Amino acid sequence: MLVLRLFALMTRGLVRNQNARLISNTHSRPPEPPSGQSEVPGQYPVALSEGWGMAAVLLLTAILYFVSLGTRALWASEFRWAEIAREMLLTHHYFWPTINGRVYFDKPLGSYWLVLVSTLITGRMDEAATRIPAAAAGVLSTALLILLARRLYDLRTGTIAGFILATSFSFAFWARTASADIETVAGELAALLIFANNRNRDGWWVVAMWLLMAVTSMMKGLLGFVLPTLVIGFYCCVVDGWSELRRHLMYGPLASRIHWLIEQNRWFFNRRTIVAVGLAGALYFAPFVISSAITGSSKGIYMVYRENVERYFAPFDHRGPIYLYAFAIFELMAPWSVFLPAGLVYAHSRAGQVRRSTLTLNTAGQASQAKEWDKDLEPVEGLPASDTFVLVFFWTIFVFFTLSGSRRSYYILPILPAASILVARIFVVSERSLSAAVRWLLKLGFGLTVSVLVLSIVALLPARLLLPPPYAFFPSLPRRWIFAGCWVIGISSVAYACVGYSRRRILFSVGLATYLLLSYVFILAIPAGDQWRGEKRFADMTRHLIDGHPDELASFKVQPPVFYLGLLKPVPEYDTLRELASAIRLGQVRWVIVRRRDVSRLTLPASEATFEASYPWDSREHRGNALVLMRLEP
Repeated sequence: MLVLRLFALMTRGLVRNQNARLISNTHSRPPEPPSGQSEVPGQYPVALSEGWGMAAVLLLTAILYFVSLGTRALWASEFRWAEIAREMLLTHHYFWPTINGRVYFDKPLGSYWLVLVSTLITGRMDEAATRIPAAAAGVLSTALLILLARRLYDLRTGTIAGFILATSFSFAFWARTASADIETVAGELAALLIFANNRNRDGWWVVAMWLLMAVTSMMKGLLGFVLPTLVIGFYCCVVDGWSELRRHLMYGPLASRIHWLIEQNRWFFNRRTIVAVGLAGALYFAPFVISSAITGSSKGIYMVYRENVERYFAPFDHRGPIYLYAFAIFELMAPWSVFLPAGLVYAHSRAGQVRRSTLTLNTAGQASQAKEWDKDLEPVEGLPASDTFVLVFFWTIFVFFTLSGSRRSYYILPILPAASILVARIFVVSERSLSAAVRWLLKLGFGLTVSVLVLSIVALLPARLLLPPPYAFFPSLPRRWIFAGCWVIGISSVAYACVGYSRRRILFSVGLATYLLLSYVFILAIPAGDQWRGEKRFADMTRHLIDGHPDELASFKVQPPVFYLGLLKPVPEYDTLRELASAIRLGQVRWVIVRRRDVSRLTLPASEATFEASYPWDSREHRGNALVLMRLEP
């Protein structure tokens, strides 16, 4: 009931008919506020109901991201953040990241330090502590996107865009996962917001922006610098239109072309940037320099180059097809991605058009209020600056990651804020401004959403009725009555939208159904699946069997689950039988952790003491990777 009340509160401030606005035009400013109202520079006064809507979105996001955050066991790459932070606490070597005693400098130190700070909240190093930074970054990203879209358009657009971002499946998934990807998105949005608020101002704001990009880059890598500067730089070049860009770059003396580029990018080409870049570079490289001074190793600096430059141009892993992101974005943004084609068509259809009613410049260069928002359009050169900014934001990120040689679907998460604004716009603008193609795509997207929602009821049926072996042995949904309740509410909201079809009702029905189902998946279903995962139980049983003799434990051709073992010293890892046999002869090893596929390679007298459980639906590869504890015979 609390969620439904918050959702009603959020939508109450979004359904009011208000005139939208365009801002950020290079020479324009908003009209003066009515008398008696305070003025915020560059902003319209905010309706109280819209302010409550923004607060409701942030509260709903916090509930979705933080509730039951630590109930699910760690998985895959999460162990990296958990174990590195745990070993930092054990060794007090905060500038030398290790996993089981082996250096692991693939990522900068900032994200690990955030996990350490989170232990002050949880009181210990556990699953919740590893995930709190990502969850907090998810809520922060939502707030920053609301403010950015408010700066570009209005608070209503920002609130809808923030809700769309927060309830996009993959964004919510990674916000509840220990990683640095959502922290990168938050830093990217913060840098773009600083630029949007100060685009036409001279000042030291560039120092704050560069320092913030340095902090962002300390989380995952140089993307914190690269993505905002690419978006801002390209936007400044095309803000006056493609014909202006072509005319200034293709014709005239070389000196005049360079001069034009400098003038368009005064945010970068000024004396303050020298100070800003110097301070940002010093801040970013300081941890690596300190680490090198303490340990005598420059491996951290080398890994910056390897992970950020070599991987981009000459990838050594994570190769994917060049068209990967054309499909991945629809997966990442589900279910809102069904409306992305409509958002893109609408935004691009504004090319060559501007609302002559928004602002007109008089001969003195001052902006004056003209006709209403939903009047006719007239062709002009280029896009309004706000639309240009969002499209540049979207396509720059897409092209940058597509051109990279190393591709994984979630790498393109930084594109989701721009995509969320594009989708939010089709729910905000006047009906008359939507073309027939946009209306058709909007209905198509809604139809697809309804179809998936209706068909999702089959999840309540036993797997044996739907799937072939071995997947027929999948367990039933946990707490099926809760899923059924969410489904009924979702179907009811869809019926509400179909009875009185409107964009407002589409937004309400899709938003409500999405939030309820995501809450069920992340807060109930996924944690319940832990009973079918065996790594944590395997580590608990191993700790019990070695009975206070961790020095007798080793591993063969596998990294042991050291986080859940919770040992004070690293577990020796052996990659060859010769090394392992030598350690055994010296009396150093009595227990060996090995993968199931490598058990037959142990030509030593040993027996299975315990093993990681496998289930009928597990693939052959998964079964081969299951851990086994071998007890060596005397």
